[in-house]
Amino acid sequence: MNAQTHSQAIGFQFTEEMKGYLAAGETSYQDGFDQGKAADNYFMFHLTIKTDDVDAFLASPAHQAEAIGYVQGNIVGGQRPVLKGVFNLFVDTADLNRKEMRYRLFIEDESGQPLTMSGFKSIQDNIGPDLWQDTTTLFTNLFRGHLQAEEEAEAELFATGILHILLPDFMHQLTTMRADAPTFKERLGAMERFGKFFFGVLWETYGPSLMPKMGSFEREIPLYTTEGVKNAEITTHPYNTADRLGQSLLRFKRAPCRDVVVLIPGLTAASDMFIMPEHYNLTSYLLDNGFTDVWTMDGRISNRQTYNLSRNRYNVDDLALYDHPAAIATVRKAVGPDARIHVISHCFGALSFTMSLFGKAVTDIHSLITNGVALTPRIPPFAKFKLAAGPFMCDYVLGVEYLNPWWQRQPGFSFGKLLGWLVSAFHHECDSPECHMTSFMWGYGFPVLFKHENLHDITHRRTGDLFGGSSVNYYRHVLKMVKADNTAVKYLPGDPRYQSLPDNYFDYAKDIQTPMLLVTGQENALFTDSNIVCHQRLEQIVPGRHQLHVFPHYGHADVIIGKNAAQDIYPRFLEFLQSHQH
Repeated sequence: MNAQTHSQAIGFQFTEEMKGYLAAGETSYQDGFDQGKAADNYFMFHLTIKTDDVDAFLASPAHQAEAIGYVQGNIVGGQRPVLKGVFNLFVDTADLNRKEMRYRLFIEDESGQPLTMSGFKSIQDNIGPDLWQDTTTLFTNLFRGHLQAEEEAEAELFATGILHILLPDFMHQLTTMRADAPTFKERLGAMERFGKFFFGVLWETYGPSLMPKMGSFEREIPLYTTEGVKNAEITTHPYNTADRLGQSLLRFKRAPCRDVVVLIPGLTAASDMFIMPEHYNLTSYLLDNGFTDVWTMDGRISNRQTYNLSRNRYNVDDLALYDHPAAIATVRKAVGPDARIHVISHCFGALSFTMSLFGKAVTDIHSLITNGVALTPRIPPFAKFKLAAGPFMCDYVLGVEYLNPWWQRQPGFSFGKLLGWLVSAFHHECDSPECHMTSFMWGYGFPVLFKHENLHDITHRRTGDLFGGSSVNYYRHVLKMVKADNTAVKYLPGDPRYQSLPDNYFDYAKDIQTPMLLVTGQENALFTDSNIVCHQRLEQIVPGRHQLHVFPHYGHADVIIGKNAAQDIYPRFLEFLQSHQH
């Protein structure tokens, strides 16, 4: 017999145990772990990961193997066998420097009801030593029914939490690796090939790397275009605020409608995030589904305005007190007193509009959807440091007027261009310096604003157009809210200009009858679990008045601008709006 030619498939397997905690009714991984631990809601699995052909397993992009074994926990009724299990090792993601290990287990609880355990390990080199944490931490969801990955975004979570590999279990796992081949040499060769692949990927991911090349850019979508919305009368409606700023609304009308929807973007975003031509956008979706009069707002934080492109001292109270009342008054004047006004808001637009509503600066809003944040801004720990240091550095050290996603592509030299280069030195998840810069501007993550896999390629290349420059004083107000127990509070309580607003925006929560749907992506890297916490607080004040929906596998802005949002997200928006057409 000649040397091994791999003409006969060689099987390979190893055994893995992971242990942790899940909690039913939770939607944040960390909250599920914490609440599950407090309630001793232990959960674990014991799996044999097995493939009949190790070389095909290593060669396939999916790196898929069978997962055989059991799960155990009182949330599923004790020890339950895995009816069907799939494991994927080091699957490529839309991030250039991130891979995932994925687990999908079909089980049944003690009463025979089908459940799906879906989990992933995120393998990505971030700042600091994180290889062990990444490879031993499984973010875990439990769904009712047997679901495939593409069905999860539309499903409601049953339970969530985190599982870990403990060091003794990991050491035991190494001893369970087996290759099924006739000779010792063949078995050893299979083990070697698996080891080279496994540790090679880890070195590729966590080893030192140079800054990625800057990808080329050619504008494919005209700046500030409205061509993404077809078969609608498009008109511009300018208005002035009480503090003497000119702003505007775009109106997209197909027919008179008793239920009017106003869409409000976040800081540095604009109407453009709602009317994107590259995929089925939110405005078109609403027009096609019976809401035939849709408005998009461009206030002082919109990149269709110039107010962010110079140093200023505007704060979130200015939006609540001046921008939103003037915009809603303009809509009301056009649609008449009998129309019902519904609002869908995103990020800073959601924070500020909710403050305006709960501060009683705007009234007569029939329903409100807020994405990402409402009255309880919460951010990752390192982002707090950036909020504290960033405004001072920008205003008094670097002397920049505003933070600009386009800095690296500008001709010549500037401190901003140097800063952009330094930011990209730490961001290897893509080759878009605009994407890197928006992540730097808006928190801590790689990336922050969205999950790359949820974006159309054109949308990703448009990051600098969709999320423009911003001055930094708004950050100071957010930091004050974060320090105030993650609560929307007034920035300058002694300033008479804001005396009509409450010092704490929860003060009138009992009085506000407008129902809200608070939504967020489960993997929101910007405002994390802000809307989950906000819903919890409001439930204590006005039980049952407001709703919460968490979308698995989504981040922050991709809830609005994601390429599949029309299938995964917008139907939930529509359901809420239709339930309040009375």
